[in-house]
Amino acid sequence: MTDRTRYRKATQVLHLGRDPRKYLGAVNTPVFRATTILFRELADLELAARGEYAGLTYGLHGLPTVVDLQNAVAALEGGFAALAVPSGLTATTLPLLALAKPGDHALVTDVVYGPTRRFCENHLRRLGVDVSYYDPLAGAAIRARLSAEYADRLRRVAWIADVRGARHSGDRGRRARAARESSLDNTWATPLGFRAFDHGVDISVHAATKYIGGHSDVLLGVIVASEATRPALHRIWTDMGIAASSDDCFLGLRGLRTLAIRLAQHQASALRIANWLQARPEVAEVLYPALPGARGHELWKRDFTAASGLFGVVLRPVAHERIAAMLNGMRLFGMGWSWGGFESLIIPTYPERSRSVTRWQAAGPSLRLHIGLEDRTI
Repeated sequence: MTDRTRYRKATQVLHLGRDPRKYLGAVNTPVFRATTILFRELADLELAARGEYAGLTYGLHGLPTVVDLQNAVAALEGGFAALAVPSGLTATTLPLLALAKPGDHALVTDVVYGPTRRFCENHLRRLGVDVSYYDPLAGAAIRARLSAEYADRLRRVAWIADVRGARHSGDRGRRARAARESSLDNTWATPLGFRAFDHGVDISVHAATKYIGGHSDVLLGVIVASEATRPALHRIWTDMGIAASSDDCFLGLRGLRTLAIRLAQHQASALRIANWLQARPEVAEVLYPALPGARGHELWKRDFTAASGLFGVVLRPVAHERIAAMLNGMRLFGMGWSWGGFESLIIPTYPERSRSVTRWQAAGPSLRLHIGLEDRTI
């Protein structure tokens, strides 16, 4: 079979994770609904009981629709293997359960997804894992901190931001591992904007609910693993009975087919609106790394090949009532959680409520915008 990973990304998303020859010529992998899998020979059943059977053994362990999505995302991102899970939050928390042990130290970016922080505080600590948070812009200083404070007990790093800064020394070609495993949440960039495993991470997670699904109608997560981390992840995925349904994975595959063209539109429209906002007198700062001159732009330009439609805006001081009036009067922008779908969204944000190491200093209130696929010339 042709190695489809040698094609450009926009072509890969059309062809990875499907093989019409396996399914009577069907262009898309069908939805498989099954629990019991029958074996033709007792010897095969006994192999399956020992965990030595190469084929499908039970519906929980990955029906063809699920496996095709897993394989497609892993190939896109350059990982060894992937596991589909029922939500993005599951994708962020399962690796912590799989890899962190009592006595380990987990170092987490201070701007980590709020529910992931909550999981660390409520459950990792209860399980005997020490958790601390760091400035996501610390770069190479992360390694110095680890050497000075945690060299005798550090085992894991969870959710890094500046991958190259955290993982590589200043000497060209030399790598300095900050800990045994490093992870990141790649939902914002998608595998098309940031190919995580080319930068040396061990685990990359996605809330496939967002851009991979793309239509605001599926809850889904994907964990992409290196060869070294895959066994522990697969073990806990199996032992805890965590499974994504074939129906949801079918929707994930459907969304994947249009990811490249959607992401390009999201980015183009987001840049247009971000530029417009940057010139508005009401706006103090636009937080969009793909925007020239914006905070983090040099890091984005160094490591990323695309951006999405999600960004933040810091306003100049203004009364809450005026913000409410503006948001209540929106015609195309809706107010709602999540993002990554076809529709444009806007909500107020409160970064100061979810940080413990870095200090949020802003001129005024902040908003989060997701720029959808509406025509840019309206």
